[in-house]
Amino acid sequence: MSNRQTSPIIFAHRGARNDAPENTLAAFQLALEQGADGIELDTQLTLDGQVVAFHDKTVDRITNGHGKLAKMTLAQIRELDAGSSFSDKFKGEKVPTLDEVFETLGKRALFNVELKNFSTPFDHLAEKVCAAVRRHAMEKNIVFSSFLPWDLKIAARLLPDVPRGLLTIKGRWGTWGRSFGFNFGNYDALHPNLDDVTAQTVQRVHRLNRRINVWTVNAEEDSRRMIAWGVDGIITDVPATAARVVKAGAT
Repeated sequence: MSNRQTSPIIFAHRGARNDAPENTLAAFQLALEQGADGIELDTQLTLDGQVVAFHDKTVDRITNGHGKLAKMTLAQIRELDAGSSFSDKFKGEKVPTLDEVFETLGKRALFNVELKNFSTPFDHLAEKVCAAVRRHAMEKNIVFSSFLPWDLKIAARLLPDVPRGLLTIKGRWGTWGRSFGFNFGNYDALHPNLDDVTAQTVQRVHRLNRRINVWTVNAEEDSRRMIAWGVDGIITDVPATAARVVKAGAT
């Protein structure tokens, strides 16, 4: 990831989640239509070991179901409606598997795939995600990200050529990760929260010949500031806004 482009990559955070239900195929496809270069999505394992795109520990907020995702089989999750709680327009939208995401979008986009297994940190999520990446020959379209260093170590072992970004906790609790943890870790990129980024942060990461992809950048003025500072990626809930700002900056 050492070769940096002149404009930052726009990653749609859970898709175009302000305009469609997050982490669904509808949100991912809409994000690309709105000008995103890539998709940021969350991955977790179902009870029967299938990789799905989903953010929360429970299905309650996003779907019409109840309970912990890790305690449900894929068949049970597929029965849920992941769209109606957002809008009747998306009634019947399903929680997609990672395979379905790759099959639907293929190599049309870059994918920032978060390994999100806080509640089951010793499961086989990283191995299953890597297997899906290999199965669909998506190695050149992926960057892995995680708050959990051991997930990224597993990914490095299984797919050493796929870049890895260390996500860091917002605020003082993430200080170690943004400094020593990142500096001396085997990472290709730092993925810090917007509030923790300064021009000096960007310069330090670039001096290490690594990239910096910042979350979650929604306001136009924040996008302009990140572009001015030279960040490599903007992770945003509003890809249309970010795309407009990036395009204006390039003209």
